[in-house]
Amino acid sequence: MSHASSLGSGPAPPLPDDPSATWPEYSATTLPGTWEPDILGEGFSYTTLPLGEDDEGELCATLVRHQRPTPAPAHARPALGSRLRSALGALWPGPLAPEASTDGTSATAGRHVGFVLAVHGWSDYFYNAELARYWSDRGYAFYALDLRRYGRSLRAHHLNPGFTASLNEYDADLDAALEMIRSVEGADATGICLAHSTGGLVTSLWVNRHPEAFDALILNSPWLEMQGSYLVRYAAQGVVEPIARLRPRAKLHLPELDNYWRSLSRQGNGSWDLHPRWRPPIAFPTTAGWITAVMAGHREVARGLDIKVPVLVLTSKSTHLGTSFDEAMLHNDSVIEVNVVRERSLKLGSEVTNAILHGAMHDVFSSLPEPRAAAYAAMDRWGAGYLPEPGARADDGQR
Repeated sequence: MSHASSLGSGPAPPLPDDPSATWPEYSATTLPGTWEPDILGEGFSYTTLPLGEDDEGELCATLVRHQRPTPAPAHARPALGSRLRSALGALWPGPLAPEASTDGTSATAGRHVGFVLAVHGWSDYFYNAELARYWSDRGYAFYALDLRRYGRSLRAHHLNPGFTASLNEYDADLDAALEMIRSVEGADATGICLAHSTGGLVTSLWVNRHPEAFDALILNSPWLEMQGSYLVRYAAQGVVEPIARLRPRAKLHLPELDNYWRSLSRQGNGSWDLHPRWRPPIAFPTTAGWITAVMAGHREVARGLDIKVPVLVLTSKSTHLGTSFDEAMLHNDSVIEVNVVRERSLKLGSEVTNAILHGAMHDVFSSLPEPRAAAYAAMDRWGAGYLPEPGARADDGQR
């Protein structure tokens, strides 16, 4: 994918090869237990996880999965991969990479060494096909969850996209996703949770309460504390919490910025094709109830969690905040204070590894090619030491 070059200008007009022109505004609800083709194309499908109703109507989460295509015959010439994947293969073979069999196919074809569940951040959804293929190439079944009122789970009757009054509401989304995954992959399958930004906060709290759910936790720029410090959070709580108690859906009047979207979208200055409704240029409106729920999560992390599984935290080396877009936002985190988050991450559990990535953006796996490759390499190195051996969960059960 190429980068737009109009630094300093507004979002570029729609590109002629923009696939979003053919994407539905909202995903269709699937029949129970069925998988439908996903907008990400070949190898991707999705299924709806019903969650009942609220005062706005139907609620659901959506589980996306990636399945590797059937291996080509040994005599077939392999297709050329992206330059990033070629570079990764040359520079970092990857301790998690499956061995090749004598007929040229993957030794793990038809079986999985475990599964990965990815969870997105605020005003976001799962779009990173490259990340899915990274894990599939290493023999893992890859799934991603679009939480209620986000992405593929967003419906026309949802007047407040992304709204929640409590992060504990997402327990039902995660429970439903894990139930579906384990029905396919097996109750004893090794599980890895990979979560971004606000999703990193949600899953950290959930894994702390459900120590048997996963075998490892990977956090991609998790939003573990307010920008600035806990002092900012204390000040904000005093203003917002009284509003949230009376009118949780009240919208807060905050600056409307498209900086982060521009760093991501190929319509701006980024590399990615994004759904215009699911990842809009201006993030979903911030409500009093939602930000209060997030601050309650920050407060819980600050008191200290006791996550039992190993945790990897991936962040950019530095933060660059601003009220208007500039090129530095392509090389720094433009959303969270990374130093504050790294300090707060030490409160998650007793086995936390921090990987600092020079030149990465807020979503390290959506960064420019070089820091993106560094993020994958860091995950490989960490995984070699911390990810359980295939079948370890089953063996533990037998003991």
